[in-house]
Amino acid sequence: MLEQIKSPQDLKALPVSKLEELCGEIREKIINVVEKNGGHLSANLGSVELIVALYYVFDFPRDKIVFDVGHQSYTYKILTERYELFETIRKENGLSGFPNIFESVYDCYSSGHAGSSISAGLGYCYARDRQKQDYYVISFIGDGALVNGVALEGLINNSEKPEKFLVLLNDNGMSISKNTSGLYRALTSLSRNKTYSKTMKKADNKIGKTFFGKFLKRIKSFIKRIFSPFASLELLGIRYTGVYDGNNVKQTVRLLKDIKNSQRINLLHVKTVKGKGLKKSENDSEKYHGIGKHFTSSVNSFSCALGETLTEMAKDKNFVAISAGMLDGTGLKTLKENYPEIVLDVGICEEHALTLASGIALGGIKPYCAIYSTFLQRAYDQMVIDVCLQNLPICVCIDRAGLVGADGQTHQGVFDVSYLSHIPNLTVLAPKDVAEFKSMLKFSYDFKTPLAIRYCNGKIEDFACHDEFSLKWEKTFETPSAKLTILAVGYRMNKLALTFAESSNFGVNVINARVIKPLDTQILNDISTPIITLEENVVNGGFGQSVLNYYNLIDKNIKVLNLGIKDEFVKQASVEKQLEINGLDIKNLKIQAKKLIN
Repeated sequence: MLEQIKSPQDLKALPVSKLEELCGEIREKIINVVEKNGGHLSANLGSVELIVALYYVFDFPRDKIVFDVGHQSYTYKILTERYELFETIRKENGLSGFPNIFESVYDCYSSGHAGSSISAGLGYCYARDRQKQDYYVISFIGDGALVNGVALEGLINNSEKPEKFLVLLNDNGMSISKNTSGLYRALTSLSRNKTYSKTMKKADNKIGKTFFGKFLKRIKSFIKRIFSPFASLELLGIRYTGVYDGNNVKQTVRLLKDIKNSQRINLLHVKTVKGKGLKKSENDSEKYHGIGKHFTSSVNSFSCALGETLTEMAKDKNFVAISAGMLDGTGLKTLKENYPEIVLDVGICEEHALTLASGIALGGIKPYCAIYSTFLQRAYDQMVIDVCLQNLPICVCIDRAGLVGADGQTHQGVFDVSYLSHIPNLTVLAPKDVAEFKSMLKFSYDFKTPLAIRYCNGKIEDFACHDEFSLKWEKTFETPSAKLTILAVGYRMNKLALTFAESSNFGVNVINARVIKPLDTQILNDISTPIITLEENVVNGGFGQSVLNYYNLIDKNIKVLNLGIKDEFVKQASVEKQLEINGLDIKNLKIQAKKLIN
């Protein structure tokens, strides 16, 4: 049946009774492809019925659906004329793992970070009404993303109160890690309130069937205000409807048809099972949130080292560890299991995480904040004002710094060196391997000013050379009468530099530039050879440009070539391929080195 769905009309031609069977076929397709390609599994399995129902009722691409984050967009891609291409998802030159406006006319908004769907949806509504167009707008958001500041700002600031606008709240009880927010507890309380559910169902059955329909609608509204934690939404002009079974496709179709005829802003609250249809995913939806080559919780990685080291430090150190909804991904799950009282998971709220850390630091406890590089971008203001301006002893552990492979354009951690290095009071580090990272973490505890440590994802091989960590660079490879010096930042770049130096037919010195800021000016002053800087960060505003700027300031005439990420968004591919595309490979390094020394 699924193979025959070539257009919206094909789906709409099916009787409602066939939709459940179709959902089963879609779920099977997603499982088969994701287990081969990697990707976001649990969220997509849980939302199949919701997406099918939306597609059945609304008219895409004329109507617009804005996915929040985009973890649950696979079913939508399959149904929107991309079934034949779905086997290529997350592969080089294939489908993106997230909605992408450059990929299909059906994708009306490129997403990848949490919280944006409501504001973007309101923007579409404004543009539609201003231009006197006629289409429906759906903002699809999960309970984890709803607590994000941007999402709440969108809900509160809908002053225009547009018609034909639906906020679809997919409540699966999870963001990525277990949801712990106060709003989530309110959602859970409501969904479990049997009195509310039974009363609402009775009212629904009666409304419209008797002469007293209008009166019963008023009673329904009154009941909602009593039981619902979202009663305040009515004051904002938002019609709240819930809680319903989002995995019941027939019921969801009926609900959406009713909402489509409404002339108000609607928030439909449904419960779904994350990982539905795959037992192992249902039982451990956190583990199967994202699977594939990037999944590293069981290998020797920086993430694992963070959890292990902080667990060891917790025996005699006074600190708190903060996660923004990523306990497992950042390695803090290990610490949580051993010392639950010192781990705070704030959900998908990176801005709140850093400001919370600032208050904790001022209260006399050392905070460690573990956040992915791409998501730390959202908390830039908090880094500047709350952390660095107050010069607080907060350690920010920046996971997934550098290239991340198949997750694609929205998730590459290639900007943090640029957006952090210019902030006063901040020290920025990058370990070359796990052993050095552990040493940095122990060093950080007594560090009295803001500190950021950036590191990549994946399996790590420790190098043989190790100095005791200090705020100085480390000379890892020296050759008499060297003709070239390589300054390498982070694990992958140090590995590249050492591989090149060991095979080179001319003298090369390699320096582990483990302190990105401040620069080790003593070593820079001593270098007399041409220099190549290597970094997994955009060249613009990166480490290499800091080196160039220093030499300009002291008026030292020395050749410096900066190699890093090009001035473009990095598309999905293997990390190895992404490095090659950006010239961070042996072949290009040899070419550039020969040019530089000749």
